[in-house]
Amino acid sequence: MSDSVPHASARVMWMRGGTSKGGYFLGEDLPADAAARDAFLLRIMGSPDPRQIDGMGGADPLTSKVAVVRKSQREGVDVDYLFLQVFVDQAIVSDAQNCGNILAGVGPFAIERGLVAARDGETRVAIFMENTGQIAIATVETPGGRVCYDGEAKIDGVPGSAAPIPLEFRDTAGSSCGALLPTGNACDEVEGVRVTLIDNGMPCVVMKAQDVGISGYEDRETLDNDLGLKARIEAIRLAVGERMNLGDVREKSVPKMMLVAPPRNGGAVTVRSFIPHRAHASIGVLGAVSVATACLIDGSPAAEVASIPRGRRKTLSVEHPTGETTCVMELDESGAVTSAAMLRTARKLMDGEVFA
Repeated sequence: MSDSVPHASARVMWMRGGTSKGGYFLGEDLPADAAARDAFLLRIMGSPDPRQIDGMGGADPLTSKVAVVRKSQREGVDVDYLFLQVFVDQAIVSDAQNCGNILAGVGPFAIERGLVAARDGETRVAIFMENTGQIAIATVETPGGRVCYDGEAKIDGVPGSAAPIPLEFRDTAGSSCGALLPTGNACDEVEGVRVTLIDNGMPCVVMKAQDVGISGYEDRETLDNDLGLKARIEAIRLAVGERMNLGDVREKSVPKMMLVAPPRNGGAVTVRSFIPHRAHASIGVLGAVSVATACLIDGSPAAEVASIPRGRRKTLSVEHPTGETTCVMELDESGAVTSAAMLRTARKLMDGEVFA
């Protein structure tokens, strides 16, 4: 496509990935210039506008997302994946984070577009996450050499069932902040609140819900309407940007704010997530990994409320407003997390051309 064409278009596949939804593009189908690319994406999503009425976005950060996928030249890697968060009510396109939910659709998309040859049965797709320089392995069901989206796997936050897509993450510690605990501490005090500053694939600030005046069991609408709470956690977020090696985070989508409480439904921990200015309907995949990791760190606020099973292989259910997300964590002899696996699903919704 030409960057100079005022009413440009591009080939796109719209997909649900995990509990998110967005446009999946081949890198070659978008403008090479980042500014032109971002202007195009804002236009097709209908941003900035709270309703995104003049675009494809769904008036929610979870449905205003983009995956840019390319054939990889890296050894042992099939495709490179760049995640872009298109803000809803601001003219901002951010690459400051990964998205593990949108990641769930990358494997099927890569196979559909011919970037990866499908095997009969299942196909493993090695994905380099450009945002943070980490690798994930997605296993896609491909009976007869074709992507299958139908199945019996269920994830909370998505109605019905679909084919399972297990995602395995390795070496995600410090992917954005340079270290799992960028300050070196299990617990820091910020704005009078005890927090853990952590990055195991997603930069997060983890704190007890009760320490900011809520129970941690509120629904999303209640949280979004609590302007006092949002102002307080935003003050904390702005204060930790430099400490987390993220710089000025005023216009960034990270770090995410995680408010934890004891589990209520047999899980490991309850969480209410802000992403960062709106309450999440569930929790992001890599956000769940970071929270689960915080639960395993002695002296952290999360560890004080979590219920942790024994053994070096721990299955941690992270409870959220619409159900739970399960993380399978592998630990080494020292107790450090070496890998995390998540079960996600995805579905192709539309394949065609989008106009700016």
